[in-house]
Amino acid sequence: MIKKIYNKCLEWARHKSAHPILGAVSFFESFIFPIPTDVMIIPMVIANREKFLKISLIAIIFSVLGALIGYAIGYIFFNEIGIKVFEFFGAESANLFIDKLASKKGLLSGFIIIFIAGFTPLPFKIITISSGLVHFNILLFIITCLASRGLRFFLVAYLSYKYGAAIGPFLEKKGAQWSIVIAGIVVAVAMAIYFFSK
Repeated sequence: MIKKIYNKCLEWARHKSAHPILGAVSFFESFIFPIPTDVMIIPMVIANREKFLKISLIAIIFSVLGALIGYAIGYIFFNEIGIKVFEFFGAESANLFIDKLASKKGLLSGFIIIFIAGFTPLPFKIITISSGLVHFNILLFIITCLASRGLRFFLVAYLSYKYGAAIGPFLEKKGAQWSIVIAGIVVAVAMAIYFFSK
């Protein structure tokens, strides 16, 4: 089933309405859709390199809007919808994230978790719903989603613009490792700024 959806996303990337479809995929991927938005971004940018910025902005804006829906699901409709999403994507990992987001260590730990989930292959939808469930600070949630999704989708679009078709196989093989490394660097810098500014 996942493979069929993946192939469908590749078809959508070549569709004449690819931009609105990208917006829809980015939106739903933040709280329920199982295929990462990158699957559409890469072929769309390769086909229209001069539009890489527009393509990344569509993905970023609609992904953050979708993240807010995920937050609302956790905040208001967890028992009706959220728990079913958790069961599909793995309730065990969800419980771990919920504990961390509700940690007494404050907003910094929440920022780190949301940023890593937004930037790396971790299930972003689990984090958006979990954030609403524990009533995580909504303003910091929006800012962190913008930063993580913005950095991720802009990098994917820019690399696709810069290196064309060669970037697809590279991201499939090495994308996860590089995203984790970059996310780790950003989080380390954020922590340093936080502690030295106290």
